[in-house]
Amino acid sequence: MQSTIYQRHAIDGLREALADTPVALIHGPRQCGKTTLALDACRRFGYRYLSFDDNNQLQAARADPVGFAQGLPERCALDEIQRAPELFTSLKSSVDKHRRPGRFILTGSTNVMMLPRLSDSLAGRMEIIRLRPLAQCELSGKRPGVLNALFEADFATLANGGRRRRIGTALPQLICAGGYPAALARRADRRRAIWHRDYIATVVQRDVRDIAHIRNLDALPRLLDIAATQTACLFNAAQLASPFSLSRQTIYDYLALLEQLFLIERLRPWHHNKLRRLIKRPKLHLVDTGLAASLLGVNSRALGQDRTLLGRLLETWVYQELRKQADWHGDDIRFYHFRDRDGVEVDMIMEQGRRLVGVEIKAAASVTKQDFKALKKLREVCGKQFAAGVVFYDGEDVLPFGERLFAAPLNLLAG
Repeated sequence: MQSTIYQRHAIDGLREALADTPVALIHGPRQCGKTTLALDACRRFGYRYLSFDDNNQLQAARADPVGFAQGLPERCALDEIQRAPELFTSLKSSVDKHRRPGRFILTGSTNVMMLPRLSDSLAGRMEIIRLRPLAQCELSGKRPGVLNALFEADFATLANGGRRRRIGTALPQLICAGGYPAALARRADRRRAIWHRDYIATVVQRDVRDIAHIRNLDALPRLLDIAATQTACLFNAAQLASPFSLSRQTIYDYLALLEQLFLIERLRPWHHNKLRRLIKRPKLHLVDTGLAASLLGVNSRALGQDRTLLGRLLETWVYQELRKQADWHGDDIRFYHFRDRDGVEVDMIMEQGRRLVGVEIKAAASVTKQDFKALKKLREVCGKQFAAGVVFYDGEDVLPFGERLFAAPLNLLAG
């Protein structure tokens, strides 16, 4: 089945980057839509498109990177650039000889900024556009203003549009579907699970070989399986390492590789000089809940019957939805989590400049003042720095729960 072509909100940031920066890099996980976005940009802005998935192009770039770079047109998109690291220095030379904005669009399925030859070669010459799997608002064709409203504590904007429809029994289906365009083109959970399984096999057998030389390739899918069991949990290296006859350092190296491939993310702990007894371990999140559900072997029906797992995957789902919206926001928004040794925790903290927003997440259709206990503590500690606290729940109304505290429907994230 042919995947639907969705309008990606990242196109606006890409347009701005091409107007004043020599190189724009679109990076994110394989199959999230980078090539589609690059082709859209080529059509809109007049670029020639070349892909290093084409073995002839790849071999030419590797054999004669200087000649290949010299033969490139003035405006060119190079897809899957991490496959031709030999080209990085020659691209730098080309940019420096003709220092004009919008020279190259690059895409990469690994975090190429962790490849020293690229980060060193194009430092100061490149803007990075992070692309993730599809957001709910891209699926619905809308552009939500949730982040602006939260940082401004703008209750009226949050409540604009009146009551929202509950997601209800469709919530497990939404989580299991995830956001990869090719997976969404398959209607059944079973068919999506097959796609996710093949996806992991492709990434391990191909992308890992492009960027790293490791002897135990079979360990990576197993490690990712175990990481899926820890999504939305505190990072526990010992638990991740226990099934393997590998050193802890090797496990850390493999986890870094999974991060470089945009399959997992570590959410850093937030801290404040007024707080003590903080837990300083990061949280682990998978990049996509559909992928996580497939790795865990659960479909939407099984997920709906397991409220604990539903809560954890929902937390990852909301985290990823907000990260996607932050990528297009314009202003830098940093993400953290907060937990102390007394059991007080906030699922997510978003920080923009000197202001922050606390986020709690519930799968239930009701919300009570007890759900705001940790957010109130955060407000007390941060004072004026605290912009707002929100509990996302599966309800219908935006509700005030005190000064700068709101309950908001999960459906608000779709725009």
